[in-house]
Amino acid sequence: MNIALILLMIVVAWRVLCLRYQRTHIALLGRHLAGFQLERHMETLTQGYTRAIHEKAETRQIQVLETFAQTERTVAAQVQSLADAMQKESAQAASIGSLPFCVPYAELFLPNLTRDFRELLRIHAIGLRHVVDNEDSLDIKNRAYHLSAELYLLQHSCHWFCKSRGVADTRLALRHQVTHQKVLESVSATTRSAYLRWLGDANER
Repeated sequence: MNIALILLMIVVAWRVLCLRYQRTHIALLGRHLAGFQLERHMETLTQGYTRAIHEKAETRQIQVLETFAQTERTVAAQVQSLADAMQKESAQAASIGSLPFCVPYAELFLPNLTRDFRELLRIHAIGLRHVVDNEDSLDIKNRAYHLSAELYLLQHSCHWFCKSRGVADTRLALRHQVTHQKVLESVSATTRSAYLRWLGDANER
């Protein structure tokens, strides 16, 4: 058997393992999301904020943004409920790889390359509530800007858990035309500091 064929077989086997592993994460997160309408509400907000930004009159921008108050509170509450529900999962089931690519079952063989997705969801829940409650006393447009970034970062984390860090980066760029670094710079200081501690721990373990 030549080397090229052996390498091809290894690549195929690796891909199969990755897909199987990723399906377990997708199913786990999907099971917890099933009781919420979180994705629909997040889409309503991100699209609504974009629409408000394109309104020519500032008064009209503010009017549009004010219509999302209830949806914002709902999203914050549902993200908190999601974070609470995920605490019931084991650390092994809720592991997330720190490398840019998928390493199937790293939590079993390379635990130093994984982190806890449950902790990350808690960071998102606290950060979203911080911005929704406007604890930094932002004006309505800046508040919407920061809240958009909070939602983008949450989406990134969910894609990271389901697929990989690299896939999450790509989806963020394709869907929202923004980089992970830019989103991180745009969230609240509360979210950013907690996230960087979590990320730093992931990189240093």
